[in-house]
Amino acid sequence: MKNIYQNHWGKSLGLSISQAMWQALLQRSQRTGESVNHIIQVALAAELDLEHNTIFQVSTATALVQGVYQGCVTVGEIKKHGTLGLGTFDELDGEGIMLDGEVWQAKSDGSLALAPDNATAPFWVSTNFSAQKIVQLTSVSSWGDLCQQIAQQRGHGASANVFVACQIKGRFAYIKYRVACKTASGTDLVSATSNQAVFIKEHCSGTLVGFWTPLYAKTLNVPGYHLHFISDDRQHGGHVLEIAASNLTLQLNEETNFKLALPESAVFLAADLSIDPSSALAKAEGS
Repeated sequence: MKNIYQNHWGKSLGLSISQAMWQALLQRSQRTGESVNHIIQVALAAELDLEHNTIFQVSTATALVQGVYQGCVTVGEIKKHGTLGLGTFDELDGEGIMLDGEVWQAKSDGSLALAPDNATAPFWVSTNFSAQKIVQLTSVSSWGDLCQQIAQQRGHGASANVFVACQIKGRFAYIKYRVACKTASGTDLVSATSNQAVFIKEHCSGTLVGFWTPLYAKTLNVPGYHLHFISDDRQHGGHVLEIAASNLTLQLNEETNFKLALPESAVFLAADLSIDPSSALAKAEGS
């Protein structure tokens, strides 16, 4: 019998399981790259009928484009709605990466640290991730190539109207990523990201997390693929711009439910959210 479960969220649960179940957990972890903690969390959530296949989002992409950067939801609250995700922090202070229920903050000075529960986010997207499909990507030559290969794995039968969560793990021969610099609320996103910090790492192991968003939802989220990177040693992270890699493990999950939490700040309520943010997002999110 094994007593194996320790939660990173401030709560712990001790239980005994059979040797056979312990071995099955280890085999699953080795096969998929998921932590044992994450596998147990997902299994418990399914048994307890907690939210699955549901995106929880804070604010909108259009609000972000318009410079609404005031944090409105705490990291502690965000953790209640997912195990995988991405976003940013108050005043656009860096990039947020959520993996296995932990929320990390990458800052423009190149540092990476666990975000405290009282930190706030003006924009965030998360889900309780449970892979529906796991495949190996033999070789990835560029960001465009990665997007194309993910699209192929989604399949011709995949709907263009359903969100998809992605987790990609492996060793990257080359990865280029950016980290947004802290910016006063009201500065438009294109101007804010023109001063972003850009980093390049070679031969670095890590994980990409993020989402594919349908085109019709462009006012809500970044249309297409939006991925953030975190290194295995938890020293590096940010918004992915370019990559090259081989033998990556790709995990996908379709998200058929969408929950949106809107800020109640005066800045958000007064913002013009009727614009088409596509052009600004393409400039701000691209390289």
